[in-house]
Amino acid sequence: MLDISIISPGASLADARLHRIVNALIRDGMSVEIFAPGDLADAPHGARIRTVKQGKSFSWRMHRAFYSPWRASGRALYCLAPEAQLFTWKACLIRRRIYCADIYEDYLTLLKDRAWADRFFGLPGAIGSILARVGTFFAARAKLTTVADTQVPPFAARNRVVLRNLPDPSHLTQSGKLSKRPRALYIGDVRESRGLHTMLQSAVLAENWNFDIVGPISDGDAAWVHLWSIQNEEAAARVNFHGRLTSENSWKLAKGAWVGLSLLEPTPAFIKAVPSKIYEYMAVGLATITTPLPRCVELISRAKSGAVADGPASVAKLLATWEASPEKLEKLRANALTWAEKNLDSQAEYAAMTTPLRTLLDGSSR
Repeated sequence: MLDISIISPGASLADARLHRIVNALIRDGMSVEIFAPGDLADAPHGARIRTVKQGKSFSWRMHRAFYSPWRASGRALYCLAPEAQLFTWKACLIRRRIYCADIYEDYLTLLKDRAWADRFFGLPGAIGSILARVGTFFAARAKLTTVADTQVPPFAARNRVVLRNLPDPSHLTQSGKLSKRPRALYIGDVRESRGLHTMLQSAVLAENWNFDIVGPISDGDAAWVHLWSIQNEEAAARVNFHGRLTSENSWKLAKGAWVGLSLLEPTPAFIKAVPSKIYEYMAVGLATITTPLPRCVELISRAKSGAVADGPASVAKLLATWEASPEKLEKLRANALTWAEKNLDSQAEYAAMTTPLRTLLDGSSR
């Protein structure tokens, strides 16, 4: 029997948090299988990948959420999706497996950022809210509950561990020497609330800069991006959309890049958050431009590793300043690396998850 079954009906095999968790489990000597959609080429190395239906619709996602826990062969079932928590809890109860849960977002506040939640008189949002509440309720009853940050519920779980998305060094490529032409990098979800419109409008103003954008464009923003590219042909020629890549392949684009972008809107889901990409930008030696979200500003200010911008004109002005004075940028990049080396202990962070999980597995074998 395997040690851990990862249940991830929504997040694909390329998902960065999935990769971090699986890599940490395997480094600790645990055997892992994964139930998740996506391309096998994007899967974490060393794990057994179980075949699942690949449909992207809500019904297919719920189908995977229901049947995956019953097919799982692990002694512990580690559920990474709100819609699957109830089913995983029930399967563990009946099959006498160890139920573990991961909550990677504050799902209820995240719904306020999603335009689809208001469609059809708010019915999708109501369904999403029910799934989020039910998922959080059962996650609190897991033998181990990991959350992605301090502000993410549940707060009264039986065994709650804050598992931040600290960089996995095995995924990262150092930025190294600056490319001849200035280049900005963004890795993450590609949607308006994550700064997509600000990035593209900044590209229009920063005429000497190239932009690499990694991640799937949301369905709601695809038409806007298409129209923007037609209206701004010169800028569009300098923006490279790479789509969804594995974490390892994403960070290969950091080589030669000058700046990392983190331009989240001040939405309810983001106002208290620190995007994982900021930690990663610092770890690979990139200066960061962030919007004025409180915790992001505090982090960048403390590390002296970037600057705060509010809108496309502000971003473009910063880029022009660093292009004209690259020595100022190099100082920020050096500060980022120094701070990351002193403050980002990924090994200890993931040990906070693997150690109690190992204890649970050892206890179940007695």
